Amino acid sequence: MKWFIPDCYWHSRSSGVFPSHEAVCILNTNPVVVVVNLTLYFEDRDKLGGYSVEVGPERTLHIRLDKLVNKDGIAVPQDTPYATVIECELEIAVQYTRVDTSQPAMALMTTMV
Repeated sequence: MKWFIPDCYWHSRSSGVFPSHEAVCILNTNPVVVVVNLTLYFEDRDKLGGYSVEVGPERTLHIRLDKLVNKDGIAVPQDTPYATVIECELEIAVQYTRVDTSQPAMALMTTMV
């Protein structure tokens, strides 16, 4: 199964206590562990894969993309537009959230995928 998030962007600036960040929230209602793989696509460079997490049976996991690294230790780049493809073998629910604190008035965007 695949889920697509075409509009991702992690701002490097923050004004205040809360850092700008993105999160992908996974809900696994299955009775088994689900392995979730993320691949990042860019406008001007090759895709980045190797981002993987496990979500326990009948559990939720909030993946902070500003803290995620792939198997080669590469973090999600800041100040770079990208898209994310999420893949796993079983059905899950996916929600994407962006917190942008680059301006004094913090902005929050969220969507179900």
